[in-house]
Amino acid sequence: MPSHEPFKPPCRHSGLVLEVYYCFDCEDAMNWTRFAAVIACVFLACGFAATPLALAPQLGTSAKTTPLILEENEGERRAVRGWPGHPDPRESFILKVDPKNGGSSRLVFMTANLAPGGEIVTHKHPGADEILFLETGTARVQLGDSVREAHAGATVFIPAGTWVSVSNIGKEPIKGVTVFSSPGFEDYMRDVSVREGEKNVPLSEAEDAEIAKRHSHAVIYKEP
Repeated sequence: MPSHEPFKPPCRHSGLVLEVYYCFDCEDAMNWTRFAAVIACVFLACGFAATPLALAPQLGTSAKTTPLILEENEGERRAVRGWPGHPDPRESFILKVDPKNGGSSRLVFMTANLAPGGEIVTHKHPGADEILFLETGTARVQLGDSVREAHAGATVFIPAGTWVSVSNIGKEPIKGVTVFSSPGFEDYMRDVSVREGEKNVPLSEAEDAEIAKRHSHAVIYKEP
């Protein structure tokens, strides 16, 4: 008759009692295979019971990021300063998500209003793709060599390095939503604007040139 004796493998978890029976006299290879599998499971169980698994960190999450829920008018509200040749750009914007709002290191999300007759002059972003979504209004958009009217609900994809300009040719303000694939442009926008309610003084030629040079990695404006 085959003899069976208990085998008690060592376990690091004192609260777990494991007892495995195996057969000394059985020559069936299947029994040994099952025995090896059982022993492997026992040691795995002991190890996991003694050392709880740490949860894997979520990708894109760090201690510095902050989840946000923002209403339409919430965020860092700013008004664009005038510059030489454009003393009153009539443009305001809200920085919603960027490295300083929510702590994102991977994208920038902002909304902007452009009054009738207002214009975002020809420029390009060397290091970031941009998506512009028009919530309201009618715009003339020049994108590379293409010129087209865009209406409420339109999406404009602006690959990095592509010249673009936007003019409000309608009778109502344009509400736009903009996403950049990497940070950088938001710092330029802070330098050429003031917080809502602050005194808005147009930029001098010297200021405008210095700011443009400092942020040339993020935005380049086309010479008139």
